[in-house]
Amino acid sequence: MAELALSLPEVDPDRPSPARIYDFWLGGSQNFAADREVGRRAAEAMPTLRAAIWANRAFLGRAVRHLAAERGVTQFLDLGSGVPTVGNVHEVAQQINPDARVVYVDIDPVAVAHARHLLSDNPRAAAILADLRRPDTVLAHPQLRETLDLDKPVALLMIAVLHFIPDHEEPGAIVGAYRDRIAPGSFIALSHAAPDIEHPQEQRDMLGDYNRSTGVTFVNRPPETLESWLSGTEIQPPGAVMVNEWRPDGAVDNTPILRTFGVLARKPDTAG
Repeated sequence: MAELALSLPEVDPDRPSPARIYDFWLGGSQNFAADREVGRRAAEAMPTLRAAIWANRAFLGRAVRHLAAERGVTQFLDLGSGVPTVGNVHEVAQQINPDARVVYVDIDPVAVAHARHLLSDNPRAAAILADLRRPDTVLAHPQLRETLDLDKPVALLMIAVLHFIPDHEEPGAIVGAYRDRIAPGSFIALSHAAPDIEHPQEQRDMLGDYNRSTGVTFVNRPPETLESWLSGTEIQPPGAVMVNEWRPDGAVDNTPILRTFGVLARKPDTAG
């Protein structure tokens, strides 16, 4: 078994981090100058980017509320959770059901450190430093095992994180590995950036700068790819749609956003 990630390593403030850049886009304060500089350049290159980030965050909130209030989900595993900010999963879920349990997983030490501080007085939530690309290591983590019962249904959240995994690392296989390990009746919620139809060159230029600055690959993929990763599950209505169109609370917000799709799927109660 791979070594479990239990400690927080040193942080290089001069190396931009996707988690901290995302925090900057959401108006958070847990980021460094290097993160803000990359974030500003990206937002200037693609004016619809910030709106997409907020729409994606709202999608997460609606998905968690739907799962907790309407599907009876009491366990949530948030992979690539990022820096804690407004509308965290445990806040949304535990407002509906105070007994809901949540585990956050991220590879960024700053994100995990702040999450642990936020959760210091919350016995039903935990944050662990681990690489979601290693499902066996994540699912064997002692804190995860202490918090969640994987023999019972869980909501697996992979929100705006799989586009950081290049094709050669087989993100679909990673999703499949988690799908195979979670209990029947569990749910998987994904969101993912897609190729922009109206401004393809601007998007390519933005991503080129982002990839060079962070050293992290960012891959846009169409919604059909997300659906293919969910083979063996039941994709829930309305399917893979733009995040601002997924079960909106009221009228759809028509503010232009960089194309980002969300989807919710359920693992069947029985195989086959």
